[in-house]
Amino acid sequence: MSGQGQGNPAAVGLAAFGLTTLLLQFHNLGWCGTGVVFCTAITLGGAVQLIAGFQEFKCGNNFGYSVFTVFGAFWLALGLIWFILDLQGAQSPLIGSHLKITPTDIGFFLLAFSIYALIMWVASMRISSMMAFAFTTLVLGFAGLDLLFLMDMKWLMPAVAIDLTLCALSAWYMMAHIIFLQVFGKDILPVGRPWITSKPGLKPVMIKEAATCGS
Repeated sequence: MSGQGQGNPAAVGLAAFGLTTLLLQFHNLGWCGTGVVFCTAITLGGAVQLIAGFQEFKCGNNFGYSVFTVFGAFWLALGLIWFILDLQGAQSPLIGSHLKITPTDIGFFLLAFSIYALIMWVASMRISSMMAFAFTTLVLGFAGLDLLFLMDMKWLMPAVAIDLTLCALSAWYMMAHIIFLQVFGKDILPVGRPWITSKPGLKPVMIKEAATCGS
């Protein structure tokens, strides 16, 4: 089976983001350990999203370029944090005072990404309803994690996990939308109109499902 033109990198980036995020929530709900999450974070959430982001750069799509590369780096950094925490717990001599990590440190790490997610949430409202929904759940999830690590509100974890599960599934919905649109030749899974539209007389922002070169 072959298609015409260039593939849509968002189909891969959204798949990687959704799967890695979903798997982490399985852990947060107590269903699986962190080993498989670590491996997936490095290979899929990290490497694959970076590749998708670099392909979005070639498409001239700053939104997809920024989102996939930054969150690809997020997963790589998170995996590295887990690795350091394991070495730290084993009292490895490789971990000096400058590499030690505390729960508060993780909280500020998440807070920084929360601010980034908030900025992209505003931009997502000009793309589609489903993209805006995905970033709304992402921002809420980051806010919950911030409170969990910075304020020690551990009781929030189940609610945060459910919220981020919805975020992961919405990413997969957009992935399926992109794939089904090409495979079936019609919009089987509509993503909805943007929450913010252009004012009359202004040229609309040309962004389609987080990618502009795969239609």
